[in-house]
Amino acid sequence: MERLRAAIVGTGGIARAHVRGLRALAGQVEIVAATDIDTERLETFGAEWEIPKRYRSVDELLAAEHLDLVHICTPPGAHAEPAIKALEAGATVVCEKPPCLTLAEFDRILAAEERNPGHFVGIFQHRFGTAAQTAKDLIDAGRFGRPLVAICHTLWYRPDAYYEVEWRGRWDTEGGGPTMGHGIHQFDLLGHLLGDWTEISALAPRLARDVETEDVSFAHLTFANGAVASIVNSVLSPRQESYLRFDFTEATLELSHLYGHRLDSWSYTPAPGFEQDPPLWPPRGEEVPSGHQAQFGELLDSLRAGRRPACTGAGLRRTVEIVTGIYASAFTGKPVTRADLDATSPFYHRLNGADPA
Repeated sequence: MERLRAAIVGTGGIARAHVRGLRALAGQVEIVAATDIDTERLETFGAEWEIPKRYRSVDELLAAEHLDLVHICTPPGAHAEPAIKALEAGATVVCEKPPCLTLAEFDRILAAEERNPGHFVGIFQHRFGTAAQTAKDLIDAGRFGRPLVAICHTLWYRPDAYYEVEWRGRWDTEGGGPTMGHGIHQFDLLGHLLGDWTEISALAPRLARDVETEDVSFAHLTFANGAVASIVNSVLSPRQESYLRFDFTEATLELSHLYGHRLDSWSYTPAPGFEQDPPLWPPRGEEVPSGHQAQFGELLDSLRAGRRPACTGAGLRRTVEIVTGIYASAFTGKPVTRADLDATSPFYHRLNGADPA
């Protein structure tokens, strides 16, 4: 089986997670090149991971190499343009979170995807692995009953020093605060499991960090299926936890972890009278934990089978919509619906609603 050819765009810290995930699937894919505007960092990274070709720009990379996969590991403000260029070159793009800074950028990326053979794949690795996939299958099959209440808390801690990195905490380069850069993993999984939303009410204050963006946000979200959810995104919480809870008519399903989950991160409580033998949870058999490798495995399987990969299209756009809806509600002080977030909304173009000029 001929291996797919992959390149890394941006060689900072998160690029190492991509390389490790790809190297675990080395029989199916090879990393042939990398690029970074920081030449010293690029050379260090290339030598560390034995990547043979190194380029100083995305344009140079795409002109020189025929690529199947382009992994974008740059800061958030540098996601959209390289993604569009790589799609136009015929590659499938694998982009770290957040997918881009705005719905306007996302729709430009989708337009490029529609014109070309590749896909735009967002990295939301918490959707993958045995536990998340089993939860999705059981929820979709109605095995827990009707969804009623959900909690989605990303309670993390980032000190002042974290924001000394030049692009962090700014609307023009990071796009937002913990709603955009931290909690997005958890409420992506929330939306993946419960489906489309209809309305958001939110607050996004800045309480302690000297940044442009919020450092905490709170949201109430209503889903199309009638379920309601509470969302908290924080970088002010010394005891860190990523916590999701789903209350159905027949069971509660909970997930507590930090940056990745396994089966023992989940717990299941049937409602009185709805106990089953054998119980619905935990799933049996060999376990695959969440992570980049799990998502990359699904991606490679999909590409070889001619299927659309997960974390693409409308399901990926929904996550960017939730981010946008939280900010739009927080800045306007009003509930926001999905229909409110069309191209006439200032929040479609910039998440703080401000004129970029």
